Amino acid sequence: MKYEKPVITKLQSGMMNKFGSSPLYARKIRTEIDSVPIAELVGKFGSPLYVFSEQKLRNRYRELYGLFQNRYPQVTFGWSYKTNYLQAICAVLHQEGAIAEVVSEMEYDKARKLGIPGNQIIFNGPHKSMPALEKAAKEGAKINIDHMDEIFDLEKVSDKLKKKIKAGMRLNMDTGIHPQWSRFGFNLESGQALDAVKRMAGAGKIVLNGLHCHIGTYILEPDAYAVEVEKMVQFANEVEEQFGFNIEYIDIGGGLPSQSKLKGTYLPPEVAIPSLDSYAEKITDALYRNLKPGDFPELILENGRAIVDEAGSMITTLFASKRLPDGRRAYITDAGVNNLFTSFWYKFNIEVDRELSGLNEPSIIYGPLCMNIDVIDEGSLLPPLERGTRLIISPIGAYNNTQWMQFIEYRPNVVLISENGTVDLIRVSESLEDIERNERLPGRLIIEVKKPEKND
Repeated sequence: MKYEKPVITKLQSGMMNKFGSSPLYARKIRTEIDSVPIAELVGKFGSPLYVFSEQKLRNRYRELYGLFQNRYPQVTFGWSYKTNYLQAICAVLHQEGAIAEVVSEMEYDKARKLGIPGNQIIFNGPHKSMPALEKAAKEGAKINIDHMDEIFDLEKVSDKLKKKIKAGMRLNMDTGIHPQWSRFGFNLESGQALDAVKRMAGAGKIVLNGLHCHIGTYILEPDAYAVEVEKMVQFANEVEEQFGFNIEYIDIGGGLPSQSKLKGTYLPPEVAIPSLDSYAEKITDALYRNLKPGDFPELILENGRAIVDEAGSMITTLFASKRLPDGRRAYITDAGVNNLFTSFWYKFNIEVDRELSGLNEPSIIYGPLCMNIDVIDEGSLLPPLERGTRLIISPIGAYNNTQWMQFIEYRPNVVLISENGTVDLIRVSESLEDIERNERLPGRLIIEVKKPEKND
């Protein structure tokens, strides 16, 4: 270890712990993922590297689906494409029985290209172009209408196709969660939703057959889902009685949390986050309390984060260290917020790939980008790390592969470890050709390299 000028920092010993362990000496060491050595993964696929566990992905899906299937007779999971739409990830979940839930024409096209028929796609979102609506209507997708203009658009599609179109509608409501997601759908309490139903019934071109609501993301209150279900069922009963529509499905959206830790929270996820079982119990209990006897509409959930987040990890390599003016040790790694967008609100679990000596001290982990906000972690207690140390960051399976940026650095390889331990490359790292493929350079701007003139 090279000599470094000593600095004095305030002792950060943490709170007293009856178990006697101290953060000064605690180490989080991880040498493998699903029995595949970290060194082997990096040696073959480079660093940084996204690593997904197929076993964790399948097990999590089966666990969550089983909690609902064992309580209610008609349950469908719609895999939320926006959470992670890598083909291999989607294919695993479709194999498990999930249909596709998409929020754009691009995601709709991805699902269709993957082999998912239109009648197994839920089409949400505030922006659905006329061609997209027409395509979805022809193919029998579950279209959930977001606003009044979309009703007008669907009526035009109905005229063009010369048939009535089945569709659901998105609601927003007060379930006790703040801030309330009022941007999407029709508000229930103000009467806006009922006015939309009146329009559909009056025009006679749209057959309302489902209700959809997504109350937010990372919801930590299971009771909010019970309120949501109760209000949706009551509204479904009102719609059926007043207008004769038959509500065939109740789609309660997603929003269930993963075991990721939000920044600013004190308790660890295993303590702060309610069990998935508690969500399933509240939701199904509310259904049974409010549905008419013998009436069991299809229950649809659009889970994403809760299924995929813990299945993903990132391996990154430390390539520099320095002392900041305030005495903190800082490290620079080859993965930044371009790869880990959720670092803006997650406090990641960070592990090292080897035994290291020395006391832990407050450390900040930066990424490689030339921008001050490229911070992976503002304050981990880490021992002195050698250049070349691998950090394993988790959980990172949700949103990072859909919100990553093509900014400054190439996007890296992504691998999937199968249940039998083989490692498949599921997305190849980028090259300059990938980045410039869609660019066009006008001829007048082509730079001609001049040959140096010869001296006389």
